[in-house]
Amino acid sequence: MTALQPGPDGLLRCPWGNASDDYREYHDTEWGRPVHGEDPLFERICLEAFQSGLSWITILRRREGFRAAFAGFRIDEVAAFGPADTERLLQDAGIIRNRLKIEAAIANAHAAQALDGGLDALVWQFAGDPTRPAPKTLADVPAVTAESTALAKELKRNGFRFVGPTTAYALMQACGLVNDHLAGCHAR
Repeated sequence: MTALQPGPDGLLRCPWGNASDDYREYHDTEWGRPVHGEDPLFERICLEAFQSGLSWITILRRREGFRAAFAGFRIDEVAAFGPADTERLLQDAGIIRNRLKIEAAIANAHAAQALDGGLDALVWQFAGDPTRPAPKTLADVPAVTAESTALAKELKRNGFRFVGPTTAYALMQACGLVNDHLAGCHAR
């Protein structure tokens, strides 16, 4: 399934948006809508990094666990985490217990603190062209773009980790920097 699908409520959605109740709610209320603010963008960067190599549903279903474990993704609080916090997180069954990803989240908090203009300004300078035609099928949705490659490069240049071009594009989609809802999707 790569084209629009009607959901149980009759609304046309991107096909992944009907895969489960969790996906439906995320698709309808969050994905592709503009996200601004230092901590909200930091949360999305962290969650996209934790998703790397896993399905997004795994992250969605553990999101509240992540928020509890990472102090609501408040940058200053996560940046204050030390070795004991890393060990605590490695024992937390409510999150993905991957040492490299946990350490990256803490390092990314430090990187976010050090930004001169802030995370919001850095991320949003790479927003896609709002006049770009809407994709008709999932086959029309790229995994990487020139903008996501540039965003990943800039994040890495500023000390961020686990932010390759594919992860950066997923961030751009999730945070509304691009609108990849298919043409005709009710959420578009």
